[in-house]
Amino acid sequence: MAIPKKVLKQVQERDQYCWHCGREDDLVPHHRKNRGMGGSKLLDNVQNLMMVCAEYNGEMESHAGVAASARGWGHKVPAWETTDGPVFDCVAFRWWVLLPNGWKVMVKDLELF
Repeated sequence: MAIPKKVLKQVQERDQYCWHCGREDDLVPHHRKNRGMGGSKLLDNVQNLMMVCAEYNGEMESHAGVAASARGWGHKVPAWETTDGPVFDCVAFRWWVLLPNGWKVMVKDLELF
């Protein structure tokens, strides 16, 4: 099932580069909380999606060590957690919260830490 075009456009506008390495090409949408095989369309939302390079996306899904790091950075979220927690931008070296309106707010601005 495809991500709705409106949602994908919001994510692409918010995320101009890979959150992990900074690449600006070969970007793909990544579900922070996995949808699974044909999973819920409710997970196709801007808080659960982020743009990453195809290489990092594949590594998160196939390498346990990369997946563990991704969970620590909020790039992957366990099924039992919500997607409103902070996400680390490894390039800008900042924590962000992804908002339902498609924007992001730096954690410092929200005083979460």
